[in-house]
Amino acid sequence: MSSRDSVRPTTSELDRPGIPVSAVRAGNEDRAHRIATRLCEGFVAHDERDGAGCRDAFVAVDRAQFPHLTDEAAERAGTAFAAALWEKDAVEEPYVEGDTVVDPDGLAAADWSRVREWLEYRADIVGMDRAYAVETTTAWKRHKVGGDYWTPTMAAQRIELAAAIGDPTYPQKPRFGADGFGHLATRYLTGLELHDMRSEDHWAAAVEEMTAYFTELLARQEGSA
Repeated sequence: MSSRDSVRPTTSELDRPGIPVSAVRAGNEDRAHRIATRLCEGFVAHDERDGAGCRDAFVAVDRAQFPHLTDEAAERAGTAFAAALWEKDAVEEPYVEGDTVVDPDGLAAADWSRVREWLEYRADIVGMDRAYAVETTTAWKRHKVGGDYWTPTMAAQRIELAAAIGDPTYPQKPRFGADGFGHLATRYLTGLELHDMRSEDHWAAAVEEMTAYFTELLARQEGSA
């Protein structure tokens, strides 16, 4: 078994220690904070090559953000996201040394189809447009090789948000800017940007950003936003 296989997401359930953020919250905000913490823990677990922890965190997030899914379906959706991250790493491995992409042209030309397929599988489970998979794969590729990764990131997140709140027309704006991705997709992008900074303070700030994201998402699901 390769070292990569040993860290692939498994079906075991593990509790990761929470990222330290001290706050007292009530109602949806408290629940949103827990979801945001798990989301950020999932990305941190991926950075640390903790396959089981990564998978478990994203399963927990999908169970929380997609109430229309059964527990089993949410488990498959979260597992698919973690698996897509591991496939991304497998694609990148021959072209990356440490924190340096040594062959960006080779990585750009590599076969990313397995990454897209895992994300398409996730989209099908959740009931999202498969464009989510294309946009996410494009964003992940450009994040490494260079280029505009932020636009496809927000495009993908708009699709995921629409599925989570059950409104395919999201975002609806009272006046102008109808072609934008909405402020919640922007919050998600900000969370990823904070994660890129790779410090506990920035991860804590990412939790706060995503707490606001999930607080409004939950309110929209309840029809109170």
